[in-house]
Amino acid sequence: MVQSNQRVRLNELAGEAGVSLSTVSKVLNGRSDVSAATRAKIEEILDRQGYQRRTGLPNRATLIELVFPELETAWAMEIIRGVENVARANGLSVVLTESGDRHAPAAEWIEGVLRRRPVGVVLVFSDLAEEAKAKLRSRAIPFVIIDPAGDPAPDVPSVGSANWSGGLMATRHLIELGHTRIAAITGREDMMCSFARLDGYRSAMNSAGLEVDPRFVLFGDFQVDGGRQAALSLLTLDDRPTAIFAGSDLQALGVIDAARTLGLRVPRDLSIVGYDDLQLAEWSSPALTTIHQPLTAMAEEAARLVVRMSTAPLETIPRMDLATRLVVRESTAKPYVKA
Repeated sequence: MVQSNQRVRLNELAGEAGVSLSTVSKVLNGRSDVSAATRAKIEEILDRQGYQRRTGLPNRATLIELVFPELETAWAMEIIRGVENVARANGLSVVLTESGDRHAPAAEWIEGVLRRRPVGVVLVFSDLAEEAKAKLRSRAIPFVIIDPAGDPAPDVPSVGSANWSGGLMATRHLIELGHTRIAAITGREDMMCSFARLDGYRSAMNSAGLEVDPRFVLFGDFQVDGGRQAALSLLTLDDRPTAIFAGSDLQALGVIDAARTLGLRVPRDLSIVGYDDLQLAEWSSPALTTIHQPLTAMAEEAARLVVRMSTAPLETIPRMDLATRLVVRESTAKPYVKA
């Protein structure tokens, strides 16, 4: 129940906003039948007046909701493992939801999560719609984005990784082996991490005094087939690259397949560095040199954040970028020089 003094304050708030008390109640309860402009106005007044929403309600489910754009990905299990580790340590369960695209969950997802009332939500997206943020906040449901792909808004708690450093390390490794004709196949052009990894590649090349050949820079989709098609374009050039930095391990597998199709041996004729350090990188033939992206650790940090935020609000909006590192295996070597 709303305390009597809170009801007085809500009446005053409704008057200031020029709406009915029932409209204010709808916003507080995360109802969808309020316009975005009215919701934003009421939320702003609530924040300014320091209105305290109820937290720790007894009907809150003892679970963390983990939301993916797609579950059938090679790295999904790494993230699930991390969230489950933290949930188990806190006596919680994990519910998995598949919704939306790579940027944000579908609009209808929010109504389901409001009914489930989890302890918190971990989202594997680049961002979250303003209306969804407002509804989660109105129900005091904390949320954190695991962001291996984009650049979330500054008001969204998020955990990412050092994509620029990863691209830099991958390219420096190839340069230190003696390669000068180094290509890069990055991800989609609508994903910030694609550009961050590519910027790391460019920085390494520039620091070494090596020219970046525009023909050697291609955008892909982080998938095997995209890596294969891009590599076929690169490896059929007259002055083909001797090394390729692929923006994901899946793309790197596509590059290996393309090299075999053309009769090239890895790493004798072509060195390849991937990105992510999924289990399949170690199992590939040859075993893949790659950049380790700490997906499980990222998921653990995100889950710890939502658990902490479920008991007390944070003073600042955290943005964590965990370190990446180079893992050297068998897919890279010095450039082959014919006798």
